[in-house]
Amino acid sequence: DMEKTFEYRICPNAFQRQIIAQTFGCSRWVYNHALGIRKVAYENQEKVPSINDCIKAIPKLKQDPETKWLKEADSMALQQSLRDLNKAYKNFYRTPGKVGFPKFKSKRTKQSYRTNSIRIIDDKHVKLPKLGIVKARISRTVEGRILSATIKQAASGKYFVTVCCADCQEMPLPTTDKVVGIDLGSRKLITTSTGEIVDNPKYYRATQKRLAKEQRKLSRKQGARKGEKQSNNYRKQKRRVAGVHEKVANQRKDFTHKMTTQLINENQVIVAESLKVKNMVRNHKLAKTITDAGWGEICRQLTYKADWYGRMFVQVDTFFPSSQICNVCGRQEPAVKDLREHWECGHCGTEHDRDINAAKNILAEGLKTIGWDTPESNACGENVSPATANAAAG
Repeated sequence: DMEKTFEYRICPNAFQRQIIAQTFGCSRWVYNHALGIRKVAYENQEKVPSINDCIKAIPKLKQDPETKWLKEADSMALQQSLRDLNKAYKNFYRTPGKVGFPKFKSKRTKQSYRTNSIRIIDDKHVKLPKLGIVKARISRTVEGRILSATIKQAASGKYFVTVCCADCQEMPLPTTDKVVGIDLGSRKLITTSTGEIVDNPKYYRATQKRLAKEQRKLSRKQGARKGEKQSNNYRKQKRRVAGVHEKVANQRKDFTHKMTTQLINENQVIVAESLKVKNMVRNHKLAKTITDAGWGEICRQLTYKADWYGRMFVQVDTFFPSSQICNVCGRQEPAVKDLREHWECGHCGTEHDRDINAAKNILAEGLKTIGWDTPESNACGENVSPATANAAAG
């Protein structure tokens, strides 16, 4: 069994929006309050209060006249906020070089809170603590056992609820003999070992003119300069700018999901190169193109979808010279380090398309790491296992 999350958009009324905003603030205050106490205790070399001590202190804070407004928030949300703080501490002490020390939360960053109780009434309504029945768009049926629900507000002003479920059943697809290697690029987003090409839609670049126009409008509003009080028009325009960014993100997410699902459905083994995107975006000339392509998200989706549907996703080493090796004779051409689309092998004379050749080499290297034989191509150009090719020939 596995865990899954389902995200739905909710449309709270004015009263419910007010309660959500109060819960955002109360959860943030409790988190910062407990973090402050822990930091002071640590600096004074005193015993740091445990997470259970912090949770037990919440009822006392609710009785305090200065913090009695905590009663208005969902009690489960306050406890989950402290558990998030405890998790942040554990992550820091586990990997102090990679994960930073917990920081105080700001109201200007992402707004969310998590609760333990949610009930989906029908395809248009959910029931949440303190909020009651809220209008929602339930696009998919929830699977398994519900663990928690996270209510969040996007920068565009929209509200969403994310339902985390456990004990979801696995859904293995019928076994197939097809295998494929993919070469990730900027202009050609994906080039497969069978010769198929998926062009990069470049959603961000297509929206740059509209985004620049909306940002110019934002810069003219009162509140754009440091120290100015933000006007209502500034907040409205800020949500419009966030809406443009949200649309680009949704377009890229939808495109990536459809493409990765197709690869998983059609192939038993998918092989790709392991790219260090974090290092690659340091090149300021390519950073925008690389981030717009979403290579990391493609690999992330292929990884978990392969686990869900009984497929194999293999990644070859970052420094494997896939573009320099001739897939026919296996000779490496060190001179082929530029970005020429076509090159000729100096040993066997085969002319190669750079990306298709790289995809074939990536496939061969990936299959070698898992102990599979290099596939053969059938009449349609599809990569299949040698046993299947021989059976078809016989």
